Amino acid sequence: MGYQARSAKSSAFAKNALLAAVSAASAGMAAPAHAAGTLAGTNITNVATATYDLPNGTPTSVDSNTVTLKVDELLDVTVAWRDPADVVSAPGLAGQVLSFTVTNAGNGPESYTLGTIANGGGDDFDPTVTALFLDSNANGAFDAGVDTAYVPGVNDPQLAPDGSATVFVLSTIPLLAADGNRGKVDLTAVARTGSGTPGTSFAGQGEGGGNAVVGATGAKAQDDGWYAVRKASLSFVKSATVADPFGGTTQGPGAVITYTLTATVSGNGSLANVKVSDAVPAGTTYQAGSLTLDAASLTDAADSDAGSFDGTAVSVGLGSVAAGTTKIVKFKVKID
Repeated sequence: MGYQARSAKSSAFAKNALLAAVSAASAGMAAPAHAAGTLAGTNITNVATATYDLPNGTPTSVDSNTVTLKVDELLDVTVAWRDPADVVSAPGLAGQVLSFTVTNAGNGPESYTLGTIANGGGDDFDPTVTALFLDSNANGAFDAGVDTAYVPGVNDPQLAPDGSATVFVLSTIPLLAADGNRGKVDLTAVARTGSGTPGTSFAGQGEGGGNAVVGATGAKAQDDGWYAVRKASLSFVKSATVADPFGGTTQGPGAVITYTLTATVSGNGSLANVKVSDAVPAGTTYQAGSLTLDAASLTDAADSDAGSFDGTAVSVGLGSVAAGTTKIVKFKVKID
């Protein structure tokens, strides 16, 4: 009898282990794994079995009552700054964009209230946050007029387990921010169901009517995003040399003046759309084909190269010029 009881117990254990393995495999095939494990609201059901032999030796079994437990909703969230490096800006610029990812690290759908901290210290200046936007077309880039302005309590992002949302923070850089200064803004996200010390429970507020339990993140998270000021400046100097027909430098009729325009960018970063121009002075005539940029000849026509002469003035487009760069434009005129 004792041997039969032990044998039946071993058999039941093996049966339950097999069922558990099949159940786990089935669950893995039916749904993907989530950051916090089994989905909130899932019912975990278990029935135990006892076996014994009747006096006549007939094996018999009896099932226990069914025990069902509902998986609680775990409230967790992460925030991550998305930009690969400091967002380069300049004093006084508005609409400067930082990008963040908010991810539901819990096991149930949850909405999150977003906010910012721009005066948390540890930086050189405090950006002025002007708006938050949600990435409406999910392309990862801020699109003015397309992405949706975020309004707390109105369109808080609701995320499935492991789901993410891209959030854009727009700021204005203070006028007094100096070259090389860095300023940060933190994006914050807090679960709307509740937050607090890990393990805090909100009865009946979880998915499927179960409880909601604060996870390891406290159901709130934040991350720093950084701006960097790169303030470039342009110095522009004009000089002239004269060569007269006699091999000297007298400034009389027939003498040729070579004008040199020197543009130097200093500081950090770059300046965009730099263009230099100079009107041919009265009493002189422009010398065709004399226009150069960094000693390379430019055509007088408005064509594919950077320079042109329109009959009254020369102009040369320098494009974007990085700090530490000097560009030299030269042209000649003859005194009438």
